[in-house]
Amino acid sequence: MSFRVLVYTRTTGYRHDSIPDAVAAVRALGAAYGFGVDVGDDPGLFEEPLDAYAVVVFLSTSGEVLTPGGRARLAAFVEGGGGFAGVHAAACTEEDWPYYGELLGARFARHPAYQPGKVLVEDRGHPVTAHLPAVWDFTDEWYDFRSSPRGGVRVLASADESSYQGGGMGEDHPLVWCRGQGAGRVFYTALGHACEAYADPAFRAHLLGGIRWAARAE
Repeated sequence: MSFRVLVYTRTTGYRHDSIPDAVAAVRALGAAYGFGVDVGDDPGLFEEPLDAYAVVVFLSTSGEVLTPGGRARLAAFVEGGGGFAGVHAAACTEEDWPYYGELLGARFARHPAYQPGKVLVEDRGHPVTAHLPAVWDFTDEWYDFRSSPRGGVRVLASADESSYQGGGMGEDHPLVWCRGQGAGRVFYTALGHACEAYADPAFRAHLLGGIRWAARAE
């Protein structure tokens, strides 16, 4: 199945150094798996029709990144059946837009120091996690969220807070999930802070699974 992805990288808050590596990884996945990739950080992208795209990816976006018209167009896109994929700092985005918080499923609260830890794969019956071991050793910032999205999303993987220092959510700490929104599909992963993540084959496959699932290619 051929489709196109719009990767949006605008930041008005913290900007991750890993964004160029992340973009390169998505472009490489597109080349390898037959989907087109357009990349930009201009809010004007959302002032135009999104009909050419199967998925919009917010790739470590931060702060307020859309105009009122762009917000309306993104919401209509997802409600009408488009896919949305949020990566890492996408949870630190559009704080002033309640719909976005509902769309994503949870909002960022804080994170401890970047450090190794363990991801607990809860659901391997999904393309995002099907290739992963039950316990995935990874290094990241281990985002805490203001509340657990569990109950409103399908949790695919969570953090084992006993495996690192400074976790703030306790035993229920989702990191990766998916959900429906209107007729659309939404995928989010809290992982992906560092440049090194995007060179990791397991993480690339994780990202690929999310994009393809959101595009209904999985």
